Amino acid sequence: MPTTSSELSTPQPSVSIVVPVRNEADNIAPLIAEIGAALDGRWAYEIIYVNDGSTDATGERLAAIMAQRDNLRQLRHARSGGQSAAVRSGVRAARGAIVATLDGDGQNNPAFLPDLISAVEKGAGRVGLAAGQRVGRKDTGFKKFQSRVANGVRNSILKDGTRDTGCGLKAFRREVFLMMPYFDGLHRFLPALVRREGYDIAYVDVIDRPRHSGVSNYGFFDRLWIGIMDLAGVWWLIRRKKPTPGVTEVNA
Repeated sequence: MPTTSSELSTPQPSVSIVVPVRNEADNIAPLIAEIGAALDGRWAYEIIYVNDGSTDATGERLAAIMAQRDNLRQLRHARSGGQSAAVRSGVRAARGAIVATLDGDGQNNPAFLPDLISAVEKGAGRVGLAAGQRVGRKDTGFKKFQSRVANGVRNSILKDGTRDTGCGLKAFRREVFLMMPYFDGLHRFLPALVRREGYDIAYVDVIDRPRHSGVSNYGFFDRLWIGIMDLAGVWWLIRRKKPTPGVTEVNA
């Protein structure tokens, strides 16, 4: 039976950190320690790891740390559903009004989480998303070229004003994310879809770094070629969007 918020012993968090992972056992403990160092004493928060069908010791490493840290939760997919599915599972389970995400491989530095979360808070309801924008990327030259092409094509078609949608460091209002139409690859199109709903976007420069251990589990075809059909679909959604009418309740 799924765990409900009433069964959890931790106080109601204002912020939920969602980390999608697949076969990242050696990166679990260092990243959780860094998240704690960045957020302890600043917000009431929870960390939700979404174990996306891992076949290594990821689940066991998380379980061991959960015994020591009562604000850590683990969700498990019986089989891998991909990064977008993992993020969605985490956001749906989140108890915080603001959700922040980062990749589980250690390339996203948790030290930037406070800036992202604060940008959403300071937006006073106008900012639906704070998006990390990577500088000094540590990927291979081919990956960087691939991202430049994908971001350039996307921005020329969707006009989302975002130079880097692939950065896992993001913060957003949970209710705004749940308004989005779900599809595989959603996380790469959040800026365009958030703008579609009439919200502003804040941008935060973040410094990329090499992954701590292991190799990428979400590969080339996930990032580029499959995204072509997603791009066409998001373009269609934006074109079909009508202004949301103002609504007032009429009392007798």
